[in-house]
Amino acid sequence: MFEYLIPKINEISTMARENYGVNPTIFIIIYLVSVPIFYYSLFRTLRAITKNLGREIMFWSAIFLCVNITPFIYVFIFGRNIPWWVYVIIVILIGQGVLSLILKIRKKPETETKII
Repeated sequence: MFEYLIPKINEISTMARENYGVNPTIFIIIYLVSVPIFYYSLFRTLRAITKNLGREIMFWSAIFLCVNITPFIYVFIFGRNIPWWVYVIIVILIGQGVLSLILKIRKKPETETKII
């Protein structure tokens, strides 16, 4: 199975580089590097929400959004001859990230119950 899979991945990567100017390796590296920052900024945003710290909420929310869309911005900047439907998918993914953040910010933290 891997004898077929590895050459196919290499073929698709080469096609993406040559036809669209997007290096899948760079995209994956950007995506993987942004994951820890993504979760840390999400944690800090939720923490700021629970403490009702307005400036921190905005700061960490902005970082969250930037990290969320960074790999897709790479495709927008360096991609060429990309089909229109790819742009639609990227816009949907970015919109999903924005919506996810808005829903997490609006969700009120659960009140702690004290055990007596």
